[in-house]
Amino acid sequence: MKNKNYIALAVLVLATSFGFAQDEEEKSNIQQYTPSKLIGKGQYDIKWFNNLYTQTESTFSEGKEPRQTFFTSSLEAYTGVGENKRWNVGAILEFRSNVINDRSALDVFKFDGEESSARSGLTSIAPSVKFVPFTAVSNFSIQSSFFIPLVDNETENGVFLDQKGYTWQNRFFYDYTFPGDKWQLFSELNSELHFGDKEESFANNSLSLTPGLFLSYFPSSKFTVLALAQHSQRLDLGNDFSQDFTAVGGGAKYQLTKALNLELLYTNFVRGSNTGLGETFNLGLRGIF
Repeated sequence: MKNKNYIALAVLVLATSFGFAQDEEEKSNIQQYTPSKLIGKGQYDIKWFNNLYTQTESTFSEGKEPRQTFFTSSLEAYTGVGENKRWNVGAILEFRSNVINDRSALDVFKFDGEESSARSGLTSIAPSVKFVPFTAVSNFSIQSSFFIPLVDNETENGVFLDQKGYTWQNRFFYDYTFPGDKWQLFSELNSELHFGDKEESFANNSLSLTPGLFLSYFPSSKFTVLALAQHSQRLDLGNDFSQDFTAVGGGAKYQLTKALNLELLYTNFVRGSNTGLGETFNLGLRGIF
């Protein structure tokens, strides 16, 4: 009888230890669901991402300039379709608030529409699809979105709000997790084809290509720090305007709950041509349900 009790106790200890091991090995969403990975049928992926770009320098002049600040808030929502996590469908909404004439960067949150210094509003909507083109490579995916402008005029009273033109955006994602799950390399190539009358937008009839690399380190499954580098090149397809810039930065992500994670990023525009030389502050919330 005593031997049976010892055996039962040993089985209980092993089962408990195995359970803890499973908990420790369980990956969080920030490890599993990089932008390369798609969600399954019946799941929802919702991301609210906020980007504040501010500048007092540009390649158009030397020295300090009056501050200009451009705030973009994007809401992306997707759901999985099909049985094999190869297709997600959804939509993207973009809201912008911009201030110029040396106003404080935080004035973008006043939404006051002050004449000759501020504009804000919902500027575009995009139906979007994500898909995995190759079954054997689940960590390579493409996000294709078609942005429809909602602005009547790009610039009013000297204040730019957003591009007035249609944009077909294709983003190519790939990630690689190194053995041990502590390091992860994520890469992206963003392509944007802008088309329409060049008189209506500086960007129309151009193609933007923006490759980027993101290297993440995971001290734990719920927290990561990362470094990033991006370059953007606008190719002239008939609008007589080309542009490029290079930005570097870093950030962190934290898994707040099983469904929700928080993202903080900073980038600095270190060089460019026909562009501003500012910095960005980014805050994102993503929920997978």
